[in-house]
Amino acid sequence: MSDHSTDHPVTTREPLIAWLESGCKPPAQWRVGTEHEKFGFHRHSLAPLSYAGAGGVRAVLEGMAARFNWTMVMEHDQPIALIERGADQAPFRASITLEPGGQLELSGAPLWSIHETQEEINEHLQQLGEVCARMEVAFLGVGAQPKWPFAAMPWMPKGRYREMRRYLPSRGALSLDMMTRTATVQANLDFASEADMVDKCRLSMALQPLATALFANSPFLDGQPNGFLSYRAEIWRHTDPDRCGWLPFVFAPGFGFARYVEYALDVPMLFLYRQGQYHDAGGTPFRAFLAGRLPRLPGQHPTLADWETHLSTLFPDVRLKRYLELRGADAGNSATLCALPAFWKGLLYDRAALEAAWALVADWSLAERAQIHREVPRLALQTPIPRGGTLRTLAEQILPLAEAGLARQGRRNEMGCDETIYLRHLAQIVTSGLTPAERLLEAYRQRWHGSVDPLFREQEFESFYADCQATTFT
Repeated sequence: MSDHSTDHPVTTREPLIAWLESGCKPPAQWRVGTEHEKFGFHRHSLAPLSYAGAGGVRAVLEGMAARFNWTMVMEHDQPIALIERGADQAPFRASITLEPGGQLELSGAPLWSIHETQEEINEHLQQLGEVCARMEVAFLGVGAQPKWPFAAMPWMPKGRYREMRRYLPSRGALSLDMMTRTATVQANLDFASEADMVDKCRLSMALQPLATALFANSPFLDGQPNGFLSYRAEIWRHTDPDRCGWLPFVFAPGFGFARYVEYALDVPMLFLYRQGQYHDAGGTPFRAFLAGRLPRLPGQHPTLADWETHLSTLFPDVRLKRYLELRGADAGNSATLCALPAFWKGLLYDRAALEAAWALVADWSLAERAQIHREVPRLALQTPIPRGGTLRTLAEQILPLAEAGLARQGRRNEMGCDETIYLRHLAQIVTSGLTPAERLLEAYRQRWHGSVDPLFREQEFESFYADCQATTFT
């Protein structure tokens, strides 16, 4: 569907379904996009970065725009994001955005190979490092803020977040922690048809707990162990059940674009965006807006732009837009970020790998899936699975499938390496049985002598280069 139609009023669900369906692409056009978030901190005090000030997030954005190929996106005369110059002609390019608590996110461009993703991340980190060195600030790669309490976290001046901050606490006790004290890495992947979307959505929804376990990297809160290995995942369990978590209907017969639209129509709207301003939508479901019954705009109907905005306020483990967003993993450091898109690309862009992986989890009941989702934030790879075993034993079967899928895709870099090199980090986790969170806890009890402060140095972002011959992940 062409972009010029996004301002036309919509009165039935058919254009909403068609908007999702317009994302279908032939396999030759499939790409992978990678997004990662990170916490900024002052090197001397380890305190989080405020928006304003010489060492604030605004100064980081302005520094990036002044020195490199970025244009600032403004809201009420304040920079809130960066977009690659020339991106108005190529809308699917990289951007740098701010999360509510000042987490900086690189939203990567859709790329053909994980090798390109690693190059993109390295370039971003080199640019960021050059700007931050002048300000004595740095960025941290973990899934949850390990040291600073909620009261110490800043808030970014974005209207979208003002409305979320107002609404979400009524729906979940940890919703504000989600906004300010979590960070993730996610992978975005394409689909060829509705049937292909269904297969990919079901498998990735089923395996999100495995991704949570493999990337568990948030064992601290307020300067001490929090009792979880992925506290970020636990926070999401207590945010907003209307728009978060796993979606049981994905596994039901008849799932497709229309069923996802039905789900989204019933989710309350977080806000309404008009003329550059965010407005309270009163928690009205989008379905009422479609029928012309939105109290703020009686008799008016939404546009496809409103629909796209609404879909961006749904936060399930797998989010369907005109591509699939896989959202189950904690953020990590430089050496681990490409493992997530590599894992999913190997499974979802190779039909043999997809079918073999689905055969391992297809017969799990909804109750069993729910139990796994409840337990994985605390137990990670030790989470029991149906018919015996744990998520670790499942990983021992799934990871070779992802590796074989990547090998068959045959994307090689200039050194002749295929994309399987980015799975080494996960192979080490599965072989040892120790998640990143458990290694951090071990360091906390031994080398760090009960302090989380050294974590900021050890998990600080820097550029990373995958080695074809040697295992260099740490």
